[in-house]
Amino acid sequence: MKSSSVLLLCTLNTKLEEAEYLRTQLIEHKIDVRILDVSLISDSKVLSGVQKINAMAFTSNKAILEVENAIENGVSAIVGLGGGTGGEIILQIMRALPITFPKILVTTLPFDPRTAMSDTSIILVPTLADICGLNTTLREVLNNAAAITAGLCMKKNVENTFSSGSSIGITALGATESAIVPLVAALRQKNKETTVFHANGYGGAAFARFAERNAFHTIIDLTPHELTRLHIAGAHAPMPTRFSVSMDLPRIVLPGGLNFIGLGEKLLIPEKYLKRDHYEHSGFFTHVKVSETEMIIVAKALCDSLNLTKGPTKLIVPMGGFSHQDISGGAIEDENLRNIFLQTVNQNLKSHIKLVTHNVHISDPEITVSILNTLEEYSSTNKEY
Repeated sequence: MKSSSVLLLCTLNTKLEEAEYLRTQLIEHKIDVRILDVSLISDSKVLSGVQKINAMAFTSNKAILEVENAIENGVSAIVGLGGGTGGEIILQIMRALPITFPKILVTTLPFDPRTAMSDTSIILVPTLADICGLNTTLREVLNNAAAITAGLCMKKNVENTFSSGSSIGITALGATESAIVPLVAALRQKNKETTVFHANGYGGAAFARFAERNAFHTIIDLTPHELTRLHIAGAHAPMPTRFSVSMDLPRIVLPGGLNFIGLGEKLLIPEKYLKRDHYEHSGFFTHVKVSETEMIIVAKALCDSLNLTKGPTKLIVPMGGFSHQDISGGAIEDENLRNIFLQTVNQNLKSHIKLVTHNVHISDPEITVSILNTLEEYSSTNKEY
């Protein structure tokens, strides 16, 4: 049986003892280990902010080619060990690698992992204690990281990779889940593969990156909710191409989640938002109803995006509600907002975009049928579908 191998990225000038310990633990799992030093070269000088950032970028860019070569030569996984500076250098290297290739980062967690890893698959192992000399806690964490890596080295590769254009890309939220579940089930009955992304900012960034890598042959943007953060409350994850990627693909769009702003814990939300209709979606998220002006803003932003599409595109508007609480008796139900949305898109959509309305809620079976019928229309002209 061929032995597994990993490439261990670390800053040997500050983490030599810890890197050697992790290397030893990996070897005990019968894994061959090669270490790549990604220490900053500063000639013992204290670098300024800009100098340091440039040096970090130089170090990561220099290492990327060597790491990519290691992957091509059959390495099973990439493991990183770093604190603040080293962890960020390693993170930038890992973000440049294939999205689903096994990557494990052992770090003191000096950054917001949701933003840093929103569009790539990295297993994060927080060290809890700083990486500043071995101790009982750090040894246990490094032992766990070695065991995780060993497990990943045993995995079998999937033949059909994410970049083969074999899937339908779909966006979703808990607030539109009741519309997504029956749609995905119906598509699977037709032997259609679906890849669903959580449209809370982080999932949107992943959706965009997958689309950029030609993962989809069709897009169903059922939940373009991130427009509310991008244009109202501020984006919480970088996603510059979320609404401009793969504009030549067949596309079906609905206004799922455009009736609210997804904010954080209720105790942390500014009072101006809590004066509006709102509800706690979970302990971590509060959904706040958009104002009439804000609905016009996001509706125009959606039109601006759709007007740039080159492939067949249809906007389906469920006039009975855009999310699970936008329904009779719901916490943020508002028929007027839906009318404002429809009026705005009627005024701003270009003629090549098909607009269809249904007097039902977004989760109604009629919407599922409408989406499926549209896909059938697209299939008559798109053989890949």
